[in-house]
Amino acid sequence: MSKTNKLITAIYFLSSILVLKIFVFSSNPDRYDKVYLEDYKEGYNVFAVPHPEHLEFAGEPVPLDDFNVRERFDRELLVNTYWQSQTLLFFKRANRWFPVIEPILEKNGMPDDFKYLALIESGLTNAVSPAGATGFWQILSSTGQELGLEITSEVDERYHVERSTEAACKYLQDAYERYGTWTLASAAYNMGRTALNRQLANQKADCYYDLLLNEETSRYVFRILAVKYIFSNPQQAGFNFRKQDLYHPLEYDILEVDSSITDLPQFALDLGINYKLLREYNPWLKKYSLTNRNNKTYEIKIPSNLVDEM
Repeated sequence: MSKTNKLITAIYFLSSILVLKIFVFSSNPDRYDKVYLEDYKEGYNVFAVPHPEHLEFAGEPVPLDDFNVRERFDRELLVNTYWQSQTLLFFKRANRWFPVIEPILEKNGMPDDFKYLALIESGLTNAVSPAGATGFWQILSSTGQELGLEITSEVDERYHVERSTEAACKYLQDAYERYGTWTLASAAYNMGRTALNRQLANQKADCYYDLLLNEETSRYVFRILAVKYIFSNPQQAGFNFRKQDLYHPLEYDILEVDSSITDLPQFALDLGINYKLLREYNPWLKKYSLTNRNNKTYEIKIPSNLVDEM
């Protein structure tokens, strides 16, 4: 038998089997369902995520023995475990930005857990909310100015990671002194002190976990807790990555400028970079110029090795 005839015979044989299987499954749908379900079970599994026996937020114990608290935590744990693309991006960005945020928290006497607040607020991106909250820490313009940030048409320090982290620390510390717990301080950060004061008075409560709050604030601390728990043991939650998969910290030098810059794109070109890269390292610069009438000293980040070559 020639190779061609053998191939034709093989094709005919396989086609006959396929037709037979289609006939059997079409005439016996229960058989098809059984095979399908067996294959499905073998190839795809979704697991309930195990809970920790003990959990703390900023050193304060979380009452997981309360079924309502446990179920609220469970919701956020499931959402953040199975929204894999977002949470994997959290890991990637955190590798770049947590080393910037952590020392500022420590310097200000803040619990380290608050780095996760920035993470769930913005995903560590310079996001802008529908209400106008801006930057990693999602600070409103009026609040930012009260906290000492420069916010003008040309400069917006809500986009300045170090300065905005300092501002967030100040807000949270003030809230902690007022409310006495970091959970309530976090709730105030999310919904505002006035709104929180109203709910505390109306409900005659003094504990975050006992308050009936709006959907976002009710989930807020639990989202932080869920991300913190996943970050404490990524592989247990199914996240696997290599060091080279993460986004590495930016390397830069500081160039101090105490005069106006009339043409930032040209300023960037003179440094050997372009305007896009200048803005990526200094997102707080908002326009094509920097009018500095008061000769304030600004620290501009330049990718490493370029400042020495000027």
